[in-house]
Amino acid sequence: MTGDIAPGAPLRLTRKQLARMIDHTQLRAYATQLDITELCDEAVAFGFASVSINPVWTSYCAKRLAGTSVVVDPTVGFPLGANTARIKLEEAREAVRCGAQELDMVINIGALKSGYPDYVEKEIASIVRGVRGVPVKVILETSYLTTDEKVAVCEMSLRSGAAFVKTSTGFGDGGASVQDVVLMREVVGGQMGIKAAGGVRTYGDAVALIQAGATRIGTSTGPNILDTAPQ
Repeated sequence: MTGDIAPGAPLRLTRKQLARMIDHTQLRAYATQLDITELCDEAVAFGFASVSINPVWTSYCAKRLAGTSVVVDPTVGFPLGANTARIKLEEAREAVRCGAQELDMVINIGALKSGYPDYVEKEIASIVRGVRGVPVKVILETSYLTTDEKVAVCEMSLRSGAAFVKTSTGFGDGGASVQDVVLMREVVGGQMGIKAAGGVRTYGDAVALIQAGATRIGTSTGPNILDTAPQ
């Protein structure tokens, strides 16, 4: 994905504006408590929207971020989406009990590719119902899907009452693209948020995706991105 902004592009986000659209991310398997502490402290210092973490760190982040504006945003079924629906639902509920304020959930990609869209939609809907009031971001993993499949999952997510559709985990074969965000926005209109994640490393990347329709950016390089943003 190229992050170059076209000359004369109308969108110019300040650091503060962009920071409030960033989910500050640390999802590596080898992340330590020190890494998570630094993630939380950076999120507060820069004014990011959330910290996006593996579920095991939910309680720790909730305590560390208590009294701040930063949201705790653990993942569900991450990164493969291949857990059973029952396990995903319990994982989501446990995350909320531990302090999650948003959730990023990976769809069952294999079920979708096998021709079982009803299963996928029921899974999304059950999690949205099971954590009622907590925004759910549905991760498509767009690099594995056809255009028709991307459209179908966006429609499922909209019908199910999810808050966002999200492009990627960052662990698949590709990340966020302007083309995918444009497509997703065409499907969901103004009724849902769109989170662009995977390969977003520069201010130009972020702005190009926001211009295409993204309302949230998932990245582990938020501080570096803001360093090159206008004041």
